[in-house]
Amino acid sequence: MHISLDKAAGNTIQSYSDAGIVIDGRLIRVSVIVSAECLEEWTPTQVSELDATHMAQLAARRPDIVILGTGQQQVFPPPALLVELQRHGIGVEVMANDAAVRTYDVLLSEQRNVLLALLQETTRL
Repeated sequence: MHISLDKAAGNTIQSYSDAGIVIDGRLIRVSVIVSAECLEEWTPTQVSELDATHMAQLAARRPDIVILGTGQQQVFPPPALLVELQRHGIGVEVMANDAAVRTYDVLLSEQRNVLLALLQETTRL
């Protein structure tokens, strides 16, 4: 009998550590936006750098929910920034990166329209 694991469509996160995240065998050490269809570098590295432009970038992807990973600790951005997403009917969850990547993978495996916005303060290579 052959047994195989179903792999969720899209960009699943294989692992997370303080060094970064691994997607499709590639270690990513910078802030990123990740969904089933996209994987792109994101400029902010911490919550204090977030602004309306960053929220508009997320909203333009039209996800049902955004998981915002804020680093090693859960740090809430100013409510006015989150309202921008909610105004577009997009749910928002804010959590530490370890919880954010787990939640993203679960929602992705359920074929939900989820977007992970992960802030990472690691240096570029």
